[in-house]
Amino acid sequence: MNPTDFKNTILPYKDKMFRLALRLLNKREEAEDLVQEALIKLWQQHDRLAEVQNLEAWVIRLTKNQCIDRLRGSKNGHKEWKDGLDWADSTPLPDARTESADTMNKLQKLMERLPENQRLVMQLRDVEGMSYQEVAEALDIPLAQVKINLFRARQTMKSILGRGDKKISDHFARGLDK
Repeated sequence: MNPTDFKNTILPYKDKMFRLALRLLNKREEAEDLVQEALIKLWQQHDRLAEVQNLEAWVIRLTKNQCIDRLRGSKNGHKEWKDGLDWADSTPLPDARTESADTMNKLQKLMERLPENQRLVMQLRDVEGMSYQEVAEALDIPLAQVKINLFRARQTMKSILGRGDKKISDHFARGLDK
């Protein structure tokens, strides 16, 4: 794979890689560094990338594994949301953008309460829009386990939201209709 092919096939995944790294590491700077390191690793293996059947799943799995390695290597296990993902609505009105960003921040915090396996599946399926099969390949788990984890994550979120904020509940319900 030449540099142009690499740029055209791998770089489109960098935003997904970053969002996953941010979800796992909870620190923007660490997520940025990790994605950069992952891209370097991918370039070092560019000769073998043509052999990979599902490149997106493989790239996501590489990112996840690097995050896990980094988390295992860190001494402090505390997680902190410094910067949220920019999921704000594209509505030009500032108050609508602020309200949407606030809703997404609340949803992020609720997702943090989920077990890691459910959180990862929900992130890849509902946020990133990956298919069930792609999620299974990316996380290297059976397809049935993906569906179970997603079902449980959604049930937990519905339960939490049923007791809380109506705006968040409505926003979350719209996301599940996909």
